[in-house]
Amino acid sequence: MTATARSADRPTDRPDADADGIGVAGPGGGVSAGVGRTALLVAAARAIETHRPDSLARDPLAEHFVRAAPVSADWPVRPDQVPGGTADPLWGRLGRYFGLRTRVLDDHLLASARAGARQVVLLGAGLDSRAYRLPWPPGAAVHELDTAGVLEFKRQVLDRHGAAPTADRRPLAVDLREDWERALLSNGFSPGLPTAWLAEGLLLYLPAEAERRLIATVDRLSAPGSTLAYEIKEIAETAAVRRNPVYTAARERLGIDLIALFDTRPRPDSAGELARRGWRVRVRGPYEFTALHGRGPRPEPDDALAVNRWVFATATGHRPARAGGS
Repeated sequence: MTATARSADRPTDRPDADADGIGVAGPGGGVSAGVGRTALLVAAARAIETHRPDSLARDPLAEHFVRAAPVSADWPVRPDQVPGGTADPLWGRLGRYFGLRTRVLDDHLLASARAGARQVVLLGAGLDSRAYRLPWPPGAAVHELDTAGVLEFKRQVLDRHGAAPTADRRPLAVDLREDWERALLSNGFSPGLPTAWLAEGLLLYLPAEAERRLIATVDRLSAPGSTLAYEIKEIAETAAVRRNPVYTAARERLGIDLIALFDTRPRPDSAGELARRGWRVRVRGPYEFTALHGRGPRPEPDDALAVNRWVFATATGHRPARAGGS
């Protein structure tokens, strides 16, 4: 199937549409509340970043998602619409963080593709348009895993704007808290080929057992040379950090209580587990990349971003004799 034809497909197990062509949950139903609404937050941040004169990443489709959902239709999508500009804790600071994260993870995925990975799996793909905006090599397949509601909303917006993917896009509706391995294998995924895996902003919301299962599944399905990138919070945040304006602004202005959505129970050491399974692992902080690119968020007192870590792992093919949890 061609990339263009694939883009018109409905995601597997999508909800039925009503007579107006809108998903049963209504316009933006899959992204109107809970973790789904955070996808709109990130999309708005990417839209704003796209129009910055010193943009770190460009996503020209992002603003269309924001405008299509009633809950976010009046959110800013350009820098001149942000009250307070770069000093604004929500769109100036957290938004710039999302812009930086997008750039770093884009670079990681494209480096994996240049190294030979022709399968990309976006775990919790949200409203990102990497399958449309990145210059994938010929033959690349991008599997987008998310809930049926998010993928159906995304499909409607992309179809409405005539978006054409730059890879073979394969949306797949799953619950990442449950077993999704068989669904992925049925979606054309080949575990014998190197894969670039990405869990951007996902593990923060998953129960610990779901995270353990996800890491074991990725390991089991990864050929040598496969890569995985994901985001975590390294340690629990203090009460002072939880009162940071980034969190209060998201809650009071957008109705997104990030702290309530985070799963704050003790987290597994997934980086350590990957290393025990024979992966080469690097753990980086976002401010390292602020320094690298010369722009992005910088440390502040009671910093809501200070314990965020981006983990990059590569499957070496040198597996230990026994790895628990597989």
